[in-house]
Amino acid sequence: MAGSAHRIADFALLNQVHGGTFATQQAGAPMTSISHSATTAEVQAAPHAKTRNFALDRARTFLTLVVLLHHSVIPYTYFGHTDPKAFVGFDMIVLATDSFFMAMFFFLSGLFVWPGLGRKSPLVFLRERLLRLGLPFAIAAVTVIPVAYYALALQGHQDITFAAFWWKMVTAGPWPSGPLWFVWVLLVFDLSASLLYRVSATLLAPINRLSLRGHDRPADFFLFLLIVTAVLYVPARVYFGPNRWFDFFGPFSVQASRILLYAAYFYIGAGIGAANFERGVLAADGRLAKSGWWGWVGLTLIPYALLWGLIYIKREILGNPPVQPDWYEAFYGLFFAAFSAAILFAILAYFLKFKQSGWSILDPMQPAAYGMFLVHYPIALWLAYWLFDFDLPAIVKAAIVFVLTVILSWGATEALRRIPGANRVL
Repeated sequence: MAGSAHRIADFALLNQVHGGTFATQQAGAPMTSISHSATTAEVQAAPHAKTRNFALDRARTFLTLVVLLHHSVIPYTYFGHTDPKAFVGFDMIVLATDSFFMAMFFFLSGLFVWPGLGRKSPLVFLRERLLRLGLPFAIAAVTVIPVAYYALALQGHQDITFAAFWWKMVTAGPWPSGPLWFVWVLLVFDLSASLLYRVSATLLAPINRLSLRGHDRPADFFLFLLIVTAVLYVPARVYFGPNRWFDFFGPFSVQASRILLYAAYFYIGAGIGAANFERGVLAADGRLAKSGWWGWVGLTLIPYALLWGLIYIKREILGNPPVQPDWYEAFYGLFFAAFSAAILFAILAYFLKFKQSGWSILDPMQPAAYGMFLVHYPIALWLAYWLFDFDLPAIVKAAIVFVLTVILSWGATEALRRIPGANRVL
């Protein structure tokens, strides 16, 4: 499976409006024609949000739980086998989550950036992004991350003290960022978007027009997303391979083959959210919301099965070599891009169809979702470390880790949010 076991995954939707939720205007009538000039003007205007979008709130919270699940089961997989127990079903989960959720997080984050840029001055936008993203990254990089990786260090060196481990990490390195790499990369994307918005507020108008067409024809937008991301990801995967990371300095690192893929998802999301959100592909009355989400789920099974076919070829036919042939990486990249795009549409279709109003079990957790992402990693790793010597089935261990990680990270976040001023960050 692609990527590094302890660096895969993590969370987004940090570009939300103040108060922790994205909003849209009241849904209007479906558009049957698209005016270039009108769309351009609306993108430039960046209308203010008015009402909560429950579908996206709940999609964000759902994906947060997927992140926690991902890190809870990795120790019990063939890929990240750091525990004596393993279960092949967890490999299936990790392959699926690794192949879509980071891209989807960037996509959801991008939905909020263009309207925010239209309402705020560059300095205000920069200050808010540094507070929301830069400050948590800086604090967590010297606290949360060392605590998390100390659990892994103790598995090989029982006599090492935390002080010695911490000092070596932040001075000599390596200093991995774990899931927090997402936070600083999103900050860079936000700053780049701010610069591009000042160059031209209508830069994303073409994507917004495609989103309008997607109101009635979501398959067209799906094909656009697939083509763009495949063109960017497949060559990068062939050139860099799945495991290379750009390590800049300290905890600043990002997976080389995926950086352009993530940028594409971010800016395509920004194009949808730039204007006309209530009339675009994610409209509450659009075809995607009304279509059968099971159809999109069925579509995801094709590239997912093909990914497993390639994994079988690598292990059983190619002999599991450390470096795969270029043709293998090209096909893997194509199937990866297809699965990522299809499951994005499947998840959005589900929440648009069933989660627009009323109450959901996800609602109470929604305000704490970002904080849970920031604090969950050491909790998950230390729970797995504590369970290491217990002779329990892998499913039982993973269930314990997941349930307790959810409870403890949620509780820790709620406690942190009671600190004066903390709710502006968390």
